[in-house]
Amino acid sequence: MFCCLRGVRRLCLEKILLQCILQSRSLSGADAINALRPFYFAVHPDFFGQHPKEREVNENSLKRLNGYLENLQKPGFRSFKPTQLTFYVREREPNSSNVQESFSASGFRAVSFTLHTRDLLSTVLDILNSCSLSTEHIQSLNVNSQPHKEAKSTVNRPIKWDKTYYSFTGFKDPEEELEQAQRVETTLISWLDDNEASAVKKLKKSLPLRKELERLKFELSHQLQLSDIRWQRSWGIAHRCSQLHSLGRLVQQRPEVLKNVKGRTVVFTDRSGMSAGGHIMLGTMDVHHHWTKIFERLPNYYKLQKRLLFLEDRISQLLGGIQVIYIEELQPLLTLEEYYETLDSFYNKLCDSRLPFHPRSLRGLQMILESDRYAPSLHEFGHFTIPTICDPATLQWFIFAKAQEARENLKRKEEMMITEKELIDTSTEKFSLDRLYKEPSVSSAQMIDCCKRLLEESLPYLQGMHLCISHFYSVLQDGDLCIPWNWKN
Repeated sequence: MFCCLRGVRRLCLEKILLQCILQSRSLSGADAINALRPFYFAVHPDFFGQHPKEREVNENSLKRLNGYLENLQKPGFRSFKPTQLTFYVREREPNSSNVQESFSASGFRAVSFTLHTRDLLSTVLDILNSCSLSTEHIQSLNVNSQPHKEAKSTVNRPIKWDKTYYSFTGFKDPEEELEQAQRVETTLISWLDDNEASAVKKLKKSLPLRKELERLKFELSHQLQLSDIRWQRSWGIAHRCSQLHSLGRLVQQRPEVLKNVKGRTVVFTDRSGMSAGGHIMLGTMDVHHHWTKIFERLPNYYKLQKRLLFLEDRISQLLGGIQVIYIEELQPLLTLEEYYETLDSFYNKLCDSRLPFHPRSLRGLQMILESDRYAPSLHEFGHFTIPTICDPATLQWFIFAKAQEARENLKRKEEMMITEKELIDTSTEKFSLDRLYKEPSVSSAQMIDCCKRLLEESLPYLQGMHLCISHFYSVLQDGDLCIPWNWKN
């Protein structure tokens, strides 16, 4: 009798396996890429060059999404954990009223969703629907598609077995596993428990490179008398070492071209030039010849920077003494030439309008200029964000109406920065962290809230680790632990 049962069970399992293989081919990896073209076009980091914070979030989320899609295509891979992703999606019609996600004034919106599907078709449909993108083009693909609701609610199996079958055989019920995965939300403790070993292994492997990076950075900073060396994006340790080695070779080959860098900050980024903040930008894709040209042009850049500072001062005088500033962490990465053109255009508009601001009436206040906004706003840190195309009359009314609130926000900012630093220091000490930091897209208020809740926990996993406060869970290639600022417990 039992022999017959084993034979029947083997035959049934072979049929199940064959059907799963056939259905898994209903959407190939290439088909999935084609189906997701509208999504990639809407979130690709290259389109966020003027928005470094959003670009970094999309880069990290795409890495995790690609890993999820790769696992779906691996034969026999069954361990699918819900994956939460956040993307900034470019919007063609920023003023559309039927979109539920939050919009920024820059023409994109933040979208968060959780993937827990087990096949490519359902995953693709989930992604497109979550981003409010059309799915009509999928029908033209050569796939055995079915309505999305069916794809989400049923498992691709030809037979729905009774629960006693799984009790008798000891096999896991895939429907029950899926339901449990959907119900279970990732918690900080469970995630750390699952990923601590992997992070420790990567961190230990990266330690020699980390020491090499510090040595190279110190030697080059000392040799060139630089104020600092930074990176615009979160490249890995090996990548950073390679960039410093490249700069070191240029110092050896052409030391005379670097005579004008004293006291400056070098930033490795996507393009070469001088930034609006006065930093020397070295494009990581450029060769020594391009870098050499930038260093040779530094005297001209310094002259343009003086003219830029004079222009900022003239705008300040026309607007009652409000200080014009450029905030590197919050604004798009602009070259010195681009920022000068922005200031010059705004200055000419102010001169033509002759706004009646009382001299020094707005001293102590701050403003930044942005060319991709449409309406003025007041940031939580107290500075005004003014579009270059802003109507002068609207600008005057807005600044007068929000001046007192701006002063209160500036005072609150100073208090918040002190609190944030104290909490970072306290958390680093309590958990014996090697480093605690946050992504630029995480605000001070979010960081403060995160640290306060962390200090209420006992987390021995964190000893000696590098902890990054972000918007999602991830283990970076060099062992840094990323956790969302609003983690659950």
